[in-house]
Amino acid sequence: MGEHVILKNKKAYFNYEILDTWEAGIVLTGPEIKSIRAKEVSIEESFVLIRRGIVEILNMNIKKYEFANYVGQDPTRSRVLLLHKDEIKKILKRIQLENLTLVPLKLYFKGNYAKLEIGLGRGKKLIDKRETIKKRDVERRLNKLK
Repeated sequence: MGEHVILKNKKAYFNYEILDTWEAGIVLTGPEIKSIRAKEVSIEESFVLIRRGIVEILNMNIKKYEFANYVGQDPTRSRVLLLHKDEIKKILKRIQLENLTLVPLKLYFKGNYAKLEIGLGRGKKLIDKRETIKKRDVERRLNKLK
């Protein structure tokens, strides 16, 4: 059973130093799944929060499925992420101790289930971002020479 990647959050790797990752299931409706399959989705502006032991992704934009019979689906509603209680406790502890952020990294299908890879990240400073840009440029030049 392989992975079928829908999209990656490239900004996340630029803005954050990712320390750890987890795979989470997402609670979705039928039309939302169909929109995701059609790649009508964005996680660029979204973020993950833990409230009262429940992990949620906010601002994940799933375009309204045009063939759905019912109306009233908010494209950026909060969606619950499914993780084990132990994982949630570990993540919460690390967020509080190390001042970290939960970031959505990748949306993909594993079999018939939509999964979201979330990462524990530390925000990069402007200097670090410049370093990332330099490294990227150097790698590009090296690849051109090959």
